[in-house]
Amino acid sequence: MRFAKSGDGDFIQRIIHHKFHGFVHSTFNRTLNIQCLDSGDLYSIACKGIDNAPNTLIIDLEHFEEADIRVNDVVSSDHAILSISNKMFIPMDGIKKWNCELPKYPSEADVLIMNVSTMKQYIKLHGNSSRIERAFKGGNPFDDEMSRMLHERTQLLVLELQNKRMSTAIKHATSLIGLGPGLTPAGDDFLVGLFTVFNIENHRYFSHQSFCEEVVLHAKTLTNDISYMALAKAAVGQVRESISALMEALFRGSEEELLLALGRVLAIGSTSGTDIALGIVAGLEMNM
Repeated sequence: MRFAKSGDGDFIQRIIHHKFHGFVHSTFNRTLNIQCLDSGDLYSIACKGIDNAPNTLIIDLEHFEEADIRVNDVVSSDHAILSISNKMFIPMDGIKKWNCELPKYPSEADVLIMNVSTMKQYIKLHGNSSRIERAFKGGNPFDDEMSRMLHERTQLLVLELQNKRMSTAIKHATSLIGLGPGLTPAGDDFLVGLFTVFNIENHRYFSHQSFCEEVVLHAKTLTNDISYMALAKAAVGQVRESISALMEALFRGSEEELLLALGRVLAIGSTSGTDIALGIVAGLEMNM
């Protein structure tokens, strides 16, 4: 038995009140992804220390190396226990439920304007060499061209959104999907940050949430399953706990609170956190 510390409320309800049928989709040192046979959606089981996220359970385990869990192992639930091919059993007793709730846009923007400026400077100093922030010249023609495309396409996307040319904006956003290195490509991560802002109530672009959903309609065949799931969830305002906390710190936090929250987001993946943060900055600056 493995103790479940916390998890997405909807995922917990599915395990407790419905039969979950699926299989292990992919395995990493500290995360397992499982695919539900009924919905096709991806769910995750993550080790302690990783923040809550949509479709995710956090369990009391350091890593999965000794669990011998493999791709295609059967995953099922019965009597509020999630089991993985008789190798791991995760009861839902005592688990802390978590649901993503994004904060509302502040009525006064003074703190936000100051915090966005601080965030941009901090990313320049401590971000992980994002290819989005500037066209990167590293000497490798392939990498240099990818960097140029990421920089150029994000700039074009922001310009079209600012001018409310939504159909063209959708084309530029779609051109970013799957673009860039990493498990979740840089273009996808930027869009996750941008979608987060578009789901902030009282933000200027809150009424354009359909933009996010239309972009996701094109994403299924353009990126990998894991990144697609992150995009699909962000499109409806469901993001990791660290991202939601960063939004609250941006709106109402002190500089110390902002940098603490920002540091947690920048620590996501190798460059994913930085690219998500840049998407958030781009979205917020459209409203200033």
